[in-house]
Amino acid sequence: MPPIVFHPAYEAELPADHRFPMGKYGRLAALLRERGLVPDGFVTPEPADAALLAGAHDPAYVAAVLALRVPPAIERAIGLPVTDSVVARSRASSGGTLCAARLALEHGLAGSTAGGSHHARRAGGGGFCVFNDVAVAALALRGAGRIRRALIVDLDVHQGDGTADCLAREPDLFTLSVHCERNYPTDKVPGDLDIGLPDGLGDADYLAVLEARLPPLIDGFSPDLIFYNAGVDPHAEDRLGRLNLTDGGLSARDRFVVGLARSRGIPLCAVIGGGYGKDVDAIAARHALVFEAMAEASP
Repeated sequence: MPPIVFHPAYEAELPADHRFPMGKYGRLAALLRERGLVPDGFVTPEPADAALLAGAHDPAYVAAVLALRVPPAIERAIGLPVTDSVVARSRASSGGTLCAARLALEHGLAGSTAGGSHHARRAGGGGFCVFNDVAVAALALRGAGRIRRALIVDLDVHQGDGTADCLAREPDLFTLSVHCERNYPTDKVPGDLDIGLPDGLGDADYLAVLEARLPPLIDGFSPDLIFYNAGVDPHAEDRLGRLNLTDGGLSARDRFVVGLARSRGIPLCAVIGGGYGKDVDAIAARHALVFEAMAEASP
Protein backbone atom coordinates (compact mmCIF):
# COMPACT_ATOMS: atom_id res chain seq x y z
CA MET A 1 0.00 0.00 0.00
CA PRO A 2 1.24 3.53 -0.70
CA PRO A 3 2.16 5.40 2.50
CA ILE A 4 -0.41 7.88 3.77
CA VAL A 5 0.39 10.88 5.98
CA PHE A 6 -1.86 12.10 8.80
CA HIS A 7 -1.41 14.40 11.77
CA PRO A 8 -3.97 14.91 14.57
CA ALA A 9 -3.50 18.67 14.14
CA TYR A 10 -5.04 18.45 10.65
CA GLU A 11 -8.42 18.89 12.35
CA ALA A 12 -8.39 22.30 14.00
CA GLU A 13 -10.88 23.69 16.47
CA LEU A 14 -13.48 26.00 14.93
CA PRO A 15 -16.67 27.61 16.22
CA ALA A 16 -19.56 25.14 16.04
CA ASP A 17 -21.41 27.21 13.44
CA HIS A 18 -18.44 27.71 11.10
CA ARG A 19 -19.14 26.75 7.49
CA PHE A 20 -15.79 25.02 6.88
CA PRO A 21 -16.28 21.22 7.29
CA MET A 22 -13.26 20.67 9.54
CA GLY A 23 -14.58 17.31 10.72
CA LYS A 24 -13.84 15.75 7.35
CA TYR A 25 -10.16 15.24 8.21
CA GLY A 26 -10.73 12.99 11.18
CA ARG A 27 -13.53 11.18 9.38
CA LEU A 28 -11.30 10.60 6.34
CA ALA A 29 -8.58 9.10 8.54
CA ALA A 30 -11.15 6.78 10.15
CA LEU A 31 -12.46 5.72 6.72
CA LEU A 32 -9.00 4.87 5.46
CA ARG A 33 -8.42 2.71 8.52
CA GLU A 34 -11.79 0.98 8.10
CA ARG A 35 -11.06 0.23 4.43
CA GLY A 36 -7.68 -1.31 5.17
CA LEU A 37 -5.68 1.33 3.31
CA VAL A 38 -3.22 1.98 6.16
CA PRO A 39 -2.29 -1.53 7.35
CA ASP A 40 0.97 -0.27 8.85
CA GLY A 41 -0.57 2.92 10.26
CA PHE A 42 -0.28 6.52 9.16
CA VAL A 43 3.02 8.35 8.78
CA THR A 44 3.13 11.32 11.16
CA PRO A 45 4.83 14.40 9.67
CA GLU A 46 6.95 17.05 11.30
CA PRO A 47 5.08 20.39 11.21
CA ALA A 48 6.69 23.03 9.02
CA ASP A 49 8.80 25.66 10.79
CA ALA A 50 9.19 29.32 9.90
CA ALA A 51 12.24 28.77 7.68
CA LEU A 52 10.48 26.12 5.61
CA LEU A 53 7.34 28.22 5.21
CA ALA A 54 9.39 31.29 4.22
CA GLY A 55 10.67 29.39 1.22
CA ALA A 56 7.28 30.01 -0.40
CA HIS A 57 5.86 32.93 1.59
CA ASP A 58 6.92 36.42 2.58
CA PRO A 59 8.81 36.02 5.88
CA ALA A 60 6.83 38.92 7.36
CA TYR A 61 3.55 37.12 6.64
CA VAL A 62 4.90 33.88 8.12
CA ALA A 63 5.99 35.70 11.26
CA ALA A 64 2.60 37.39 11.59
CA VAL A 65 0.77 34.06 11.34
CA LEU A 66 3.02 32.30 13.84
CA ALA A 67 2.64 35.21 16.27
CA LEU A 68 -1.16 35.25 15.77
CA ARG A 69 -0.93 38.84 14.55
CA VAL A 70 -2.40 38.57 11.07
CA PRO A 71 -4.00 41.83 9.89
CA PRO A 72 -7.80 41.70 10.05
CA ALA A 73 -8.15 42.09 6.26
CA ILE A 74 -6.01 39.01 5.63
CA GLU A 75 -7.82 37.02 8.31
CA ARG A 76 -11.13 37.90 6.64
CA ALA A 77 -9.73 36.79 3.28
CA ILE A 78 -8.62 33.49 4.81
CA GLY A 79 -12.09 32.89 6.24
CA LEU A 80 -10.74 31.04 9.27
CA PRO A 81 -9.84 32.50 12.66
CA VAL A 82 -6.05 32.56 12.91
CA THR A 83 -5.83 30.82 16.28
CA ASP A 84 -3.24 28.51 17.80
CA SER A 85 -5.24 25.52 16.57
CA VAL A 86 -5.59 26.79 13.00
CA VAL A 87 -1.91 27.72 12.84
CA ALA A 88 -0.95 24.27 14.13
CA ARG A 89 -3.13 22.75 11.42
CA SER A 90 -1.52 24.87 8.72
CA ARG A 91 2.00 24.01 9.85
CA ALA A 92 1.14 20.31 10.05
CA SER A 93 -0.48 20.38 6.63
CA SER A 94 2.58 21.94 4.99
CA GLY A 95 4.88 19.51 6.75
CA GLY A 96 2.55 16.68 5.77
CA THR A 97 2.68 17.48 2.07
CA LEU A 98 6.48 17.68 2.17
CA CYS A 99 6.60 14.36 4.01
CA ALA A 100 4.23 12.75 1.48
CA ALA A 101 6.28 14.12 -1.42
CA ARG A 102 9.46 12.62 0.01
CA LEU A 103 7.65 9.30 0.43
CA ALA A 104 6.39 9.49 -3.16
CA LEU A 105 9.94 9.92 -4.41
CA GLU A 106 10.87 6.78 -2.47
CA HIS A 107 7.82 4.60 -3.10
CA GLY A 108 6.32 6.00 -6.32
CA LEU A 109 2.98 6.97 -4.75
CA ALA A 110 2.06 8.63 -1.46
CA GLY A 111 -0.53 11.04 -0.16
CA SER A 112 -1.49 13.31 2.69
CA THR A 113 -4.96 13.41 4.22
CA ALA A 114 -4.86 17.21 4.13
CA GLY A 115 -3.17 19.79 1.91
CA GLY A 116 -4.08 21.44 -1.34
CA SER A 117 -4.29 24.90 0.25
CA HIS A 118 -3.93 26.51 -3.14
CA HIS A 119 -5.40 29.96 -2.39
CA ALA A 120 -2.55 30.99 -0.06
CA ARG A 121 -0.44 33.50 -1.96
CA ARG A 122 3.09 34.57 -1.19
CA ALA A 123 2.11 37.58 0.96
CA GLY A 124 -1.15 36.34 2.47
CA GLY A 125 -3.72 33.61 2.76
CA GLY A 126 -7.22 33.36 1.34
CA GLY A 127 -10.10 30.97 0.72
CA PHE A 128 -9.62 28.83 3.88
CA CYS A 129 -5.88 28.57 3.09
CA VAL A 130 -3.17 29.93 5.42
CA PHE A 131 0.01 28.45 3.92
CA ASN A 132 0.44 26.96 0.45
CA ASP A 133 1.62 23.46 1.30
CA VAL A 134 2.31 22.34 -2.29
CA ALA A 135 4.42 25.40 -3.07
CA VAL A 136 6.28 24.98 0.22
CA ALA A 137 7.02 21.32 -0.54
CA ALA A 138 7.97 21.82 -4.19
CA LEU A 139 10.40 24.64 -3.41
CA ALA A 140 11.93 22.77 -0.49
CA LEU A 141 12.54 19.63 -2.55
CA ARG A 142 13.98 21.60 -5.45
CA GLY A 143 16.18 23.59 -3.07
CA ALA A 144 17.48 20.36 -1.51
CA GLY A 145 18.30 18.91 -4.93
CA ARG A 146 15.73 16.13 -4.58
CA ILE A 147 13.92 17.21 -7.76
CA ARG A 148 14.63 19.50 -10.69
CA ARG A 149 11.14 19.78 -12.15
CA ALA A 150 7.68 19.29 -10.66
CA LEU A 151 4.22 19.44 -12.20
CA ILE A 152 1.31 20.60 -10.07
CA VAL A 153 -1.92 19.05 -11.37
CA ASP A 154 -4.65 21.02 -9.61
CA LEU A 155 -8.14 19.61 -10.21
CA ASP A 156 -9.87 21.40 -7.37
CA VAL A 157 -12.95 23.23 -8.71
CA HIS A 158 -11.39 26.61 -7.87
CA GLN A 159 -8.45 28.12 -9.74
CA GLY A 160 -5.10 27.66 -7.98
CA ASP A 161 -4.32 31.35 -7.69
CA GLY A 162 -2.07 31.06 -4.66
CA THR A 163 0.10 28.32 -6.13
CA ALA A 164 0.44 30.33 -9.34
CA ASP A 165 1.48 33.35 -7.28
CA CYS A 166 4.00 31.49 -5.11
CA LEU A 167 5.60 29.76 -8.12
CA ALA A 168 5.30 32.58 -10.66
CA ARG A 169 9.07 32.86 -11.12
CA GLU A 170 9.73 29.11 -11.15
CA PRO A 171 9.46 27.76 -14.73
CA ASP A 172 10.61 24.32 -13.57
CA LEU A 173 7.66 24.11 -11.14
CA PHE A 174 4.75 24.04 -13.59
CA THR A 175 1.22 24.87 -12.42
CA LEU A 176 -1.80 23.38 -14.19
CA SER A 177 -5.24 24.36 -12.93
CA VAL A 178 -8.44 22.81 -14.33
CA HIS A 179 -11.31 24.62 -12.65
CA CYS A 180 -14.77 26.14 -13.03
CA GLU A 181 -14.11 29.49 -14.67
CA ARG A 182 -17.01 31.40 -13.08
CA ASN A 183 -16.11 30.35 -9.54
CA TYR A 184 -13.86 31.72 -6.79
CA PRO A 185 -11.47 33.53 -6.93
CA THR A 186 -12.64 36.45 -9.02
CA ASP A 187 -9.10 37.87 -9.18
CA LYS A 188 -7.40 34.82 -10.63
CA VAL A 189 -3.61 34.71 -10.85
CA PRO A 190 -2.57 33.17 -14.18
CA GLY A 191 -0.62 29.95 -13.84
CA ASP A 192 1.45 28.16 -16.45
CA LEU A 193 -1.70 26.52 -17.86
CA ASP A 194 -5.23 27.40 -16.78
CA ILE A 195 -8.21 25.52 -18.19
CA GLY A 196 -11.46 27.20 -17.21
CA LEU A 197 -14.55 25.00 -17.51
CA PRO A 198 -18.18 26.08 -17.98
CA ASP A 199 -20.75 25.66 -15.22
CA GLY A 200 -22.53 22.32 -15.07
CA LEU A 201 -19.92 20.21 -16.86
CA GLY A 202 -20.49 16.51 -16.20
CA ASP A 203 -18.37 13.38 -15.95
CA ALA A 204 -17.85 12.53 -19.62
CA ASP A 205 -16.99 16.03 -20.81
CA TYR A 206 -14.74 16.66 -17.80
CA LEU A 207 -12.79 13.45 -18.36
CA ALA A 208 -12.50 14.24 -22.07
CA VAL A 209 -10.70 17.49 -21.19
CA LEU A 210 -8.22 15.63 -18.99
CA GLU A 211 -7.64 12.91 -21.58
CA ALA A 212 -6.90 15.51 -24.26
CA ARG A 213 -4.69 17.85 -22.24
CA LEU A 214 -2.90 15.98 -19.48
CA PRO A 215 -0.91 13.23 -21.26
CA PRO A 216 0.84 15.58 -23.73
CA LEU A 217 1.61 18.01 -20.91
CA ILE A 218 3.24 15.32 -18.79
CA ASP A 219 5.16 13.90 -21.72
CA GLY A 220 6.37 17.30 -22.88
CA PHE A 221 7.38 18.60 -19.46
CA SER A 222 8.86 15.34 -18.08
CA PRO A 223 8.57 16.17 -14.37
CA ASP A 224 10.52 14.41 -11.64
CA LEU A 225 7.42 14.55 -9.40
CA ILE A 226 3.71 15.25 -9.78
CA PHE A 227 1.74 16.97 -7.04
CA TYR A 228 -1.92 16.07 -7.49
CA ASN A 229 -4.56 18.28 -5.84
CA ALA A 230 -7.53 15.90 -5.86
CA GLY A 231 -10.14 18.37 -4.64
CA VAL A 232 -13.64 16.83 -4.60
CA ASP A 233 -15.51 20.11 -4.95
CA PRO A 234 -16.24 19.49 -8.68
CA HIS A 235 -18.95 17.15 -7.32
CA ALA A 236 -22.53 18.01 -8.23
CA GLU A 237 -23.56 18.19 -4.56
CA ASP A 238 -20.67 20.34 -3.38
CA ARG A 239 -21.79 23.57 -1.74
CA LEU A 240 -19.04 25.62 -3.42
CA GLY A 241 -18.81 23.76 -6.72
CA ARG A 242 -20.77 24.63 -9.91
CA LEU A 243 -19.66 21.53 -11.82
CA ASN A 244 -21.68 18.32 -12.06
CA LEU A 245 -19.37 15.36 -11.40
CA THR A 246 -20.62 12.22 -9.66
CA ASP A 247 -18.75 9.98 -7.23
CA GLY A 248 -18.04 7.72 -10.19
CA GLY A 249 -16.67 10.64 -12.19
CA LEU A 250 -14.34 11.68 -9.37
CA SER A 251 -13.14 8.11 -9.01
CA ALA A 252 -12.48 7.82 -12.76
CA ARG A 253 -10.62 11.14 -12.67
CA ASP A 254 -8.39 9.99 -9.81
CA ARG A 255 -7.66 6.65 -11.43
CA PHE A 256 -6.79 8.41 -14.69
CA VAL A 257 -4.32 10.84 -13.11
CA VAL A 258 -2.69 8.21 -10.91
CA GLY A 259 -2.55 5.80 -13.84
CA LEU A 260 -0.78 8.35 -16.04
CA ALA A 261 1.90 8.85 -13.43
CA ARG A 262 2.36 5.13 -12.86
CA SER A 263 2.53 4.29 -16.57
CA ARG A 264 5.32 6.83 -17.02
CA GLY A 265 7.21 5.96 -13.85
CA ILE A 266 6.75 9.45 -12.38
CA PRO A 267 6.31 9.68 -8.59
CA LEU A 268 2.99 11.22 -7.52
CA CYS A 269 2.09 12.95 -4.26
CA ALA A 270 -1.65 13.41 -3.67
CA VAL A 271 -3.28 16.02 -1.45
CA ILE A 272 -7.01 16.25 -0.85
CA GLY A 273 -7.93 19.86 -1.67
CA GLY A 274 -11.46 21.18 -1.29
CA GLY A 275 -14.76 19.54 -0.52
CA TYR A 276 -17.63 21.44 1.11
CA GLY A 277 -21.05 20.80 2.59
CA LYS A 278 -22.83 19.68 5.74
CA ASP A 279 -22.58 15.93 5.08
CA VAL A 280 -19.08 15.31 6.41
CA ASP A 281 -19.34 11.55 5.88
CA ALA A 282 -20.12 11.98 2.18
CA ILE A 283 -17.29 14.48 1.71
CA ALA A 284 -14.79 12.23 3.49
CA ALA A 285 -15.87 9.28 1.33
CA ARG A 286 -15.15 11.34 -1.80
CA HIS A 287 -11.73 12.31 -0.46
CA ALA A 288 -11.00 8.61 0.13
CA LEU A 289 -11.31 7.92 -3.61
CA VAL A 290 -7.82 9.15 -4.47
CA PHE A 291 -6.27 6.89 -1.83
CA GLU A 292 -8.24 3.95 -3.21
CA ALA A 293 -6.97 4.82 -6.69
CA MET A 294 -3.38 4.83 -5.47
CA ALA A 295 -3.87 1.50 -3.68
CA GLU A 296 -5.26 -0.05 -6.88
CA ALA A 297 -2.32 1.27 -8.90
CA SER A 298 0.43 0.20 -6.49
CA PRO A 299 2.43 -2.95 -7.30
